[in-house]
Amino acid sequence: MKIVDLRSDTVTRPSDAMRRAMAEAFVGDDSYGEDPTVNRLEAECARVLGKEAALFVPSGTMANLVSVLAHCERGEEIIVGDEAHVFYYELGGASALGGVVMRAIPNRAGFLDPDDVERSVRGAESHGAVTRLLCLENTHNRGGGTTITLEHTRALAHVARRRGLAIHLDGARLFNAAVGLGVEASALAADADSVNVCFSKGLGAPVGSAIAGSRAFVDRCRRLRRMVGGGMRQAGVLAAAALVALQDGRQRLAIDHANAKAFHHALAEDGRFQADEPPTNIVLFAPRDRTRQAPHELIEAWKTAGVLVNHVGAGRFRAVTHLDVPKADVLDAASRLSEAMS
Repeated sequence: MKIVDLRSDTVTRPSDAMRRAMAEAFVGDDSYGEDPTVNRLEAECARVLGKEAALFVPSGTMANLVSVLAHCERGEEIIVGDEAHVFYYELGGASALGGVVMRAIPNRAGFLDPDDVERSVRGAESHGAVTRLLCLENTHNRGGGTTITLEHTRALAHVARRRGLAIHLDGARLFNAAVGLGVEASALAADADSVNVCFSKGLGAPVGSAIAGSRAFVDRCRRLRRMVGGGMRQAGVLAAAALVALQDGRQRLAIDHANAKAFHHALAEDGRFQADEPPTNIVLFAPRDRTRQAPHELIEAWKTAGVLVNHVGAGRFRAVTHLDVPKADVLDAASRLSEAMS
């Protein structure tokens, strides 16, 4: 039986072009700044994101951690959404390793309310931790791949600037947002002091993310990357695949978005499911009758039927389309989910 893995777009496998690029990569010691492929990737990331400089890091979690530590001192505070990746999935790293306080405010379908941000900012005159940073996320993972528009980002940035806050944008799926909104990624990142993007999700590379910002900020991140164990040597082997992902992977993300819509339509037509219209490549869905089987039982039944999805809480499930799952497999997966419930 063919397994259709829709748990995440992180399960993609490197393409033949990536494997060739990795095998043929010119490399050096990146800790000395001497890896030409890493240097090329960082320069290209900075250009695409409209920033002065960029830094290659092993993971998106490290990118967020290093960025927060570069913005904040110990005992200072960041404002995050209560369902933001940096708050929900990263083991409290900024607090545990950097002594940074996380102030969580409501995420509404992935969006933060500018008024909530305004009310949450604390200055030096308060008895609490001083707020230094606003963290945004685009697309929003637990919001179902929600795209945060330019207008909404600017409204949040207006509050942040007026209150003296820096802005970090967790753009792990920023290129999905750019495709979904029909704008350049650099435009979505323009109001952020720092932004990270991930190469190992929809872009299909096996490893890696990048942080981009001012040259001074990136220099600080480079030191912090080494502090948390992210200094690398002949990292051009990995950067070569990331370069292919950055150059070629963005062009095909619209296919994933179309496949997500096809999956949503199939579930909605079936009648056994409630499913949210996907803005990008993430579909959130739930059985209409949530009393028949517990979530873990459904996960096992669907796994037996050859479809892998994730439970995201409260009886809701997530499917993520990606380059390794063509439209025919997406539609087949929707059919198998329904049959397994029968």
